Parts: sequence; structure tokens; C-alpha cells
Amino acid sequence: MVDNRLYSLLKVVELGSYTKAAEQLSLSQPAVSQHIRQLEESLNVKIFEHAHNKFRLTGEGEIVVKYARQMIALENNLELALKNERGRTRSLTIGITHTAESSAIIEALVACTNRYEGLNLRILTNTADQLYAMLKNYELDFAFIEGRSSDPDLGYLMLDTDCLVLAVAPDHPLAQKSMITIDQLKREKLLLRLPNSNTRKLFEATLKSQNLAIEDFNITLEIDSVASIKDLVRRGFGVSVLAKSACLDEQRKKKLCLLTIENLSMVRETNIVYRKSFEHTELLRGIVEMYNEMLHR
Repeated sequence: MVDNRLYSLLKVVELGSYTKAAEQLSLSQPAVSQHIRQLEESLNVKIFEHAHNKFRLTGEGEIVVKYARQMIALENNLELALKNERGRTRSLTIGITHTAESSAIIEALVACTNRYEGLNLRILTNTADQLYAMLKNYELDFAFIEGRSSDPDLGYLMLDTDCLVLAVAPDHPLAQKSMITIDQLKREKLLLRLPNSNTRKLFEATLKSQNLAIEDFNITLEIDSVASIKDLVRRGFGVSVLAKSACLDEQRKKKLCLLTIENLSMVRETNIVYRKSFEHTELLRGIVEMYNEMLHR
């Protein structure tokens, strides 16, 4: 089974402190330090570089951490698979982006737990980049991500297409319009997702295709939470470029108004992304079927 010294290593990396890692692992600080030294000796590498009372991973250390995460995830998957076999259950860990979290996907997943007996789901929310990393490290069974990567080890099943729109408050002067021009948008206070989000990347890429730059706009706040952005827009603190699917509930309840942006076509796929070794692709097709049933109820 997995060497306990790897748990010490990952905890040190997570917390950035030998002392804090020792406290969480109920070990002494010298014991944790010894674990790291023993790993370095057995692998003949230097995991950390130390300077001025600080430390950081070396290139070799990053490789050790990457595979340590995979080894621990695989051991957890083994234990879970054996438990599932004995109990005739199927427990899966699913990743979902902040945008997809706000759509009908969650409702479809809950419905699937009723349709498939013994299905248990654990849902984690993160950025697309982090979800891809977790898939590669066997920490996720599959994920809902906007767009696609070029990784040959991953498979894709398209769930839906989506587009980016401008969300404004119902009492905003532009709320009665169906479209906003670029010049009008430049005069608005923009509340945007962080630069590493797929929504932000698509917005910036589309601007670039029109010889525009994000610096041309008045960005007053950047935050990762879609829910917080929608709440701030609803209360009149600014406007935002968001996925239409993430705002449909607020649009139905007349809490937000959605406008297209002139000359900016920002359409993308939402995909179920999985490792090609994933054994339960029939479940993925069932999720797509359930999702479509809910959209057309």
C-alpha cells in the first residue's frame, strides 16, 4: 500500500509548513522532516530547496508530488471499487466548473442517483485547469468542463452548447434592450471572473479576434464566484459577462436581464470529460439523456 511518507510530503506541500503538517498528521516535526529525508534518500533526489527560512519544490520534487498524488488516488479508488463490489454500490467523484455548477447539471446528477440504484456521487467544484489536473491524477472519475483540451488520454461527450451574454440588473438603463454595443459596454463597470476561468478566457479571446483588448474596458472587480457576481449585478454594482446557462434561473425569476454583445459571438461546448480508461460510459450517456429530459420538460 502507499508509503505513509508520501502523506507527509503532500501535507507539507499543502500547508507550506513542516510544523503545521506534523500537527495535522499527529506526528512530531522531526518525524515529518525525517520522512522527507528518507524519501529523498530512497529516490536519490532533492525534493525541496531551502533558502532564507523558506522552501520550494525542485523540478524533481514536483515530479515526486505529482506521482504521490496519483498513487494515493489510485489506492483510494482501489479501496472504493472493492467496497462497491461488496455492497453493490457505485461511488464516483465528479468535478464541475463554477459555471456548470450553476446550471441544470446538478439537478440532472441528483436525478441520476434516483434512476441508478446504488449510485453515490461526490461533487467537487474547481477551475477547468485544476479539474484537468485532477483527472490526470485519478482524483476524479469525470468532470463537466466548458471546451476541450488536446490531451489524447481524455475522452469527451458533448452535453450542451452555451454562449456568453451580458447580465444586467432589471432596473439597469440597458435592461429593456436585447443587445449592447462594444462602445456602450466600455462605459459600464464590469464584474468579471478571474483570468484563469474558461469564461474569462473565451471573452478575452473573442475580444482579441475583433482587435480589442480586455484593458479597453472598465473592470472594477474580479472574483471566482459566479453566485457572488450575479448577486452584485442584481444589486446594481455593475454588469458582467457570464455563461447564459448560469443565469437562466435568475432570468426566469426576472432577477437579471441578459443581452447579447454586438459582433461578439461567444459560443462553446459543455462536455463531460473522462479518462479513456473509465469503465462506466453508459452512465455518462444516461446523464446526457437525463439532462436533455430536464431541459425539455
